[in-house]
Amino acid sequence: MIEHTFPIAEQLMSNALQLTQRLYQQLNQEADSIVRTPQSNFISAVANNKRDLVTQLELFNKQLEQILAAEQLPHSQIGINAYFQMAAIANLSTDMIKVNWEQLMKLCTECRNLNEQNGASIDMLARNNKRTLHILKGKSENVTSYGRDGAVISDFQTNTFVSV
Repeated sequence: MIEHTFPIAEQLMSNALQLTQRLYQQLNQEADSIVRTPQSNFISAVANNKRDLVTQLELFNKQLEQILAAEQLPHSQIGINAYFQMAAIANLSTDMIKVNWEQLMKLCTECRNLNEQNGASIDMLARNNKRTLHILKGKSENVTSYGRDGAVISDFQTNTFVSV
């Protein structure tokens, strides 16, 4: 059976690697935009592109799960390794698919880390914008501090700092 699924798996991994490379590029563009002058339209466009790429990668994951299930292997790294061993036993060349898989896993880790960093940066920018608007509009802001005993003390700031 592996003789039938192996060419499909090779093509799927190659496609997934290309999709992940595109996702990585999108994440880098997002990071650059955040560092420079953040533009919400550009960041929204990148978010939509990322969403599309992730949807395609989820489809790859389902297809890979089906291939592993056809070989009665678990959908895990153990299953992937067993699949590669089965292919080698069947005298199929596994060099390229293994390289693609390793690159895919490494790139996925880098994408996850970069996405987390970008998300944290966007969150920080949103908080700064919200805080700035509160100051300009003179709205109350909840201020949290700590007393001598370490207990949380919440206080409301209600001063209007700017009036126009």
